[in-house]
Amino acid sequence: MMFLFSRVVATTRMFSTSAAAQFPKLKSHSGAKKRWRSIASGIFKRGKAGHKHLNVNKSPGRKNQLGQTAYSHGSQTTRLKKLLPYGSP
Repeated sequence: MMFLFSRVVATTRMFSTSAAAQFPKLKSHSGAKKRWRSIASGIFKRGKAGHKHLNVNKSPGRKNQLGQTAYSHGSQTTRLKKLLPYGSP
């Protein structure tokens, strides 16, 4: 008898007790997830392209600028918030 009661309790715990409907989770855009990071102010930052290789023909000033961080501006930030609804890791 006790075994039957414990089995009923175990099966009722598997189901959710919340009455509110759960909407599906939003998917993050995998390309944006790899390139952008969210920061505390709500905007996003990324690394600049063109700094990894073929640097012999580039001037030192250009290489310094390519090594700096780029930040999103207004319209980019709005689009990135849709692409990355939960921010970025």
